[in-house]
Amino acid sequence: MFLFVVVMMLAGRRFIPWMLARVARIGSRELFTLAVLGTALGIAYVAGALFGVSFALGAFLAGVVASESKFSHQVAEDALPFQDAFAVLFFVSVGMLFNPAILLQAPLLVMATALLIIVAKTLVAFITMRLLRASFTTALTVAISLAQIGEFSFILATLGRDLDLLSEQGQNLILAGAIVSIILNPFLFRLIPVIEQWQRHRTLRMRPRAARLSV
Repeated sequence: MFLFVVVMMLAGRRFIPWMLARVARIGSRELFTLAVLGTALGIAYVAGALFGVSFALGAFLAGVVASESKFSHQVAEDALPFQDAFAVLFFVSVGMLFNPAILLQAPLLVMATALLIIVAKTLVAFITMRLLRASFTTALTVAISLAQIGEFSFILATLGRDLDLLSEQGQNLILAGAIVSIILNPFLFRLIPVIEQWQRHRTLRMRPRAARLSV
């Protein structure tokens, strides 16, 4: 993997932007979109076939290298339709991996996994934002936005299962916890005004105490 990253950072950063610039000079938007898609898929395939790197990581590095091009904004714009389509396929494939029986076999473990995802990520994000001197509202919004598992976790869980680093039950618990966190996330956003109001009342109650102590 290290060799692949080195090759991409040294050779890829020069060749891919140069190639995209050449294709863009032709003036065909369809050809440019095809070149972007072909480059991403080609690098991802080469990453797995020659360097033993996962397909997802190869595609990710292809995007990083493509961002070096002065046409990066056009690349991102042309890739948006594919992003929606591939996101649907991605979550369909994740849903096919999920075993609903885990909800009946180990409901407490599922709840513990979901709480770990929601509570731990929310607290870490909130504390980090406050340490960076963000306002209470900003820190709370960012924290709740991150109170669900990311797509990359599904990839790591699948790789862990393929490499026998993760048991089947562990993979099912991660998938179940992810699904629960995704379902609950919109409801958590509805709590933001309630928490903000509680924070304002708490601040107002503490001001008279602070004034009396100062006297």
